[in-house]
Amino acid sequence: VETIVENRKDVGPYKSVFDFAKRIDLRAANKKAFENLAVAGGFDSFGTTHRAQYFHDEGDGITFLEKVIKYGAKYQENENSSQVSLFGDASEVQIPEPVVPPCEEWGTMEKLRREKEVVGIYISGHPLDDFKTEIKAFCNANVGCVNDLPTYVNRELTFAGVITDVQHRVSKNGKGWAAFTMEDYTDSFEFRIFGEEYLKFRHFLMINSFAYVKLYVRDGWTNKDTGKKGDPRMQFNSFMLLQEVMETYARKLTIKLNIAELKEEKVRTLKDTFDNHKGDHAIKFIVYEMEEKIKVNLNSRRQKVQISSELLQLLEQQDVHFKLN
Repeated sequence: VETIVENRKDVGPYKSVFDFAKRIDLRAANKKAFENLAVAGGFDSFGTTHRAQYFHDEGDGITFLEKVIKYGAKYQENENSSQVSLFGDASEVQIPEPVVPPCEEWGTMEKLRREKEVVGIYISGHPLDDFKTEIKAFCNANVGCVNDLPTYVNRELTFAGVITDVQHRVSKNGKGWAAFTMEDYTDSFEFRIFGEEYLKFRHFLMINSFAYVKLYVRDGWTNKDTGKKGDPRMQFNSFMLLQEVMETYARKLTIKLNIAELKEEKVRTLKDTFDNHKGDHAIKFIVYEMEEKIKVNLNSRRQKVQISSELLQLLEQQDVHFKLN
């Protein structure tokens, strides 16, 4: 880290991964350091390559990143032992840069998983970023809430997360159960699921899957001898793939419009957006006026849409306030 930062201070920003390999002390920054930088997104700012390319092998048994390091080492070796011509000028041997191999980019989950492995946290995004709308509309809790179960006794919590670890096990009496870790923006928690609940929902317990969970918090068992009540219990009511939540639960789209901002252009843009996303979901408009505190509810009889993440993202870009019912 020190050699990378010092060189950048002295010479200026690195222009490419080749420029990086030529300039830094390769005795201090070894192959593992290069790999970790690539995985963590340290080379993303160069813009000409994506992370998967650094680890791509075109069949010669050498990754692109290894070729970059060899290129840098050869360049530095040449610089240190530069030959002088008969005329006393330093002759510079041109070393060709390795060709960047074409290959498929890593998917979002693969990129973030590797990123977290080397850094310990997500940097460039979060696995749940594509589901922010579903979480906001259909969750009443988060994973962190299970750390405070007494607050939620006799309530059903609905939350979403990515499953980061699963251990399927068998008890002494031969019954299956599992320990699985679920993570969201707030926290990470290891759950345990037993008996019929395990048999019913075990097929959802896969690493890197996105889950939408309904969990009911029950009172703890009462000790017959002492009369003391134990810790609250978790009852898993349902599991669902987070990808299916929008289609399953979205029934109506409510649009809130301030009459002061209701210009012809905005209405036309809104209509075009709805026309491009026709479907079977009803639309309700709430038109309001702030000063007089007037609010009018209008149900659209003809216009219906297909509620999707794409549609909702467009509405957000247009600064349209909405709610899912």
